[in-house]
Amino acid sequence: MIARNRAVCTTMVRVAVADPAEPEHYTLRMKLVVADPLPVSAIEVLRSVPGWIVDARAQRSAEQLVADVADAHAIIVRSATTVDRALIAAAPHLRVIARAGTGVDNVDVEAATERGILVMNAPGANSISVAELTLALLLALSRGIAAADAAMKKGVWDKKRLTGVELRGKTLGIVGLGRIGQEVAARARSFGMDLVAHDPFIAEQVAANLGITLMPLDDLCATADYITLHIPVLVETRHLLNKERLALCKTGVRIVNTARGELIDEAALADAIEAGSVAGAAIDVFEKEPPSDWRLASMRQVVATPHIAASTVEAQELVGTETATAVRDFLRDGTITNAVNFSSVRGDDAGQLRPFMTLADRMGTLLSQLVSGRTHSLNIRYYGPLLSTHGSLVSKAAVAGMLRPILSNAVTVVNARAVAEQRGIEIIESRSSRQRDFAHLLSLKLQTSEGEHWIEGTVFEPGSPRLASIDGVEIEAPLEGTMLVISNDDKPGVIGEVGTILGRHDINIASFALGRGRGGAVGVVNLDLEQVQDLSGAVEELRAVPGMRRVSLVQL
Repeated sequence: MIARNRAVCTTMVRVAVADPAEPEHYTLRMKLVVADPLPVSAIEVLRSVPGWIVDARAQRSAEQLVADVADAHAIIVRSATTVDRALIAAAPHLRVIARAGTGVDNVDVEAATERGILVMNAPGANSISVAELTLALLLALSRGIAAADAAMKKGVWDKKRLTGVELRGKTLGIVGLGRIGQEVAARARSFGMDLVAHDPFIAEQVAANLGITLMPLDDLCATADYITLHIPVLVETRHLLNKERLALCKTGVRIVNTARGELIDEAALADAIEAGSVAGAAIDVFEKEPPSDWRLASMRQVVATPHIAASTVEAQELVGTETATAVRDFLRDGTITNAVNFSSVRGDDAGQLRPFMTLADRMGTLLSQLVSGRTHSLNIRYYGPLLSTHGSLVSKAAVAGMLRPILSNAVTVVNARAVAEQRGIEIIESRSSRQRDFAHLLSLKLQTSEGEHWIEGTVFEPGSPRLASIDGVEIEAPLEGTMLVISNDDKPGVIGEVGTILGRHDINIASFALGRGRGGAVGVVNLDLEQVQDLSGAVEELRAVPGMRRVSLVQL
């Protein structure tokens, strides 16, 4: 009875908070707080969903923001607002934090992940703008454009002192060959530059297809005439260009940074420029913005800009709309893109995988309500290429579904595996090439201190999760709503009693599926409930029917 009541309560909570694995719940009322300015087009993307409240007020105080997020399901920020652990704690209903920009430096990703909150950004929306500024800075460094302009504005014709160098034939070292790095490479090639790169997370064949030679960072420093940085700030990348590494660089190297200020030891770079080992630098980002120490930015060999790489009309519009669209699709449809703490699925697989995420979630929830005792392990087996390829995502949905009847909204697909690990629950995954009756089939086996249960499921068109077997007994039943799962002796009269008892309690049957196995039968009864009903009396009567082995009430 305790497990049954807990399951009923859980169902009510799940509808309110909406887990990513169940897209049909996303049309419920949502509140979204846009803490930093976004383009009007981006706000309209969010307001286009009926029933959603979009709070996009500008210039609110920190205290007001805390109050505003108390009932918010989403927070969208740019760079001005910091979403720290305290702000996250003040938002108990929060499902997603979105940063309209490339990095997430101002978001406590660890705190969000612990809470099961998805963190998104817009990594590719400003790629072109950043790449174009990078090339502009390369040209400015090579031709002394800033110094020439400053002299002209003072009425000084300083032609002889402003002899520059060509980019043609020079070697450009690109640190980080992601979207921006590749865009820079494409543009630098048109200037006739030779391209080398350092990126341990890109395949050699990809670089070769781009006409780029991969090499270790120290070798790149010793080879390149120009170095441009396009990597995030991590523990291992902070002060990547420090005194020691700058000493390894080719004499006369020029350095461009449009990524993150913390990548460079600014004092060491200024010393190297003064010593003449570094010919110049173009810096758009600084460790502290605006800088507290203006030494580097004030040097005549340095072209400095105030973090404007993504500040174009086109980039701002695209970043805003891409972020808003990602938030909308996640809350409304369960689609996950550009997440920094959860794997994203792109292309055709995204649409195909979504119903299988729902399937996995519901199968996990079903199993959790069928068993008793202390949970030891969950075995997950994938059949078919789609599930085998994206098993890691499917497993998170299954684990989240399994844990939710116990932990309610404290677990989502984002933190499910971590929560299971904390509780000592072993997650075992396997893939099978054995041919089954379905192209894609998911098998879950939950082992507890009191035994185990094994179920299989698949998805019927159009995106309908279906149960395929229970404990080896084939049965076809929809995975939705309120269900009774029964097992009984395979003898006449038992099934008739089920209908009679439910009718006596004014409980309508939506569908009844029956499977027969060795020594018994298994039934799944989907109930048609227009409102919340107390089913305890009916369940107790069913359990008392002669020949009835087990009756479980399941809420999905």
